[in-house]
Amino acid sequence: MLLRSDKQSNVMKNTWIILIQLTLVVVAFMACKNDDMETVETIKSRAQEDIKTPDTTVNRLILQIGEKTFSATLANNATVTAFKARLPLTISMDELNANEKYYRFSGNLPSNPSNPGRIENGDIILYTSNTLVLFYETFSTSYTYTRIAKIDDVSGLKAALGSGNVTVLFSLDKTN
Repeated sequence: MLLRSDKQSNVMKNTWIILIQLTLVVVAFMACKNDDMETVETIKSRAQEDIKTPDTTVNRLILQIGEKTFSATLANNATVTAFKARLPLTISMDELNANEKYYRFSGNLPSNPSNPGRIENGDIILYTSNTLVLFYETFSTSYTYTRIAKIDDVSGLKAALGSGNVTVLFSLDKTN
């Protein structure tokens, strides 16, 4: 009878161990939410972006808008370093407020927003942490932005951008 009780005790112990392990596995799966999980495509895309190393010595930006080319001087901040890592970049920028074109990145860039008080024609800035904005009008503002660059000569910028959405190629100017 004692022998049988030891076997039953071992079976009970093993059963409890298995139940505890199963409970831990279930809790671990419940902790993973679908909306927190990244797709393979997203992970691959981020890995490709991480491979690009920004050239910190280049402080000039080239914008190609249709047949027109513009040069800009880059700011010196963490946002610009992250932005340069994405270059060259061809994007379709949407029209907004008859004074700006904007593009929303799928991920965030580092930002340190402040209120410039005034937006200048040719300002290239980051709104929040994921929206690239190219302004083609000058006006006062109460919004906060992180500076990326300033177009050196804005002659013909408004005409090149047009009144609707536009494709813009951003690249580093490695000649200067």
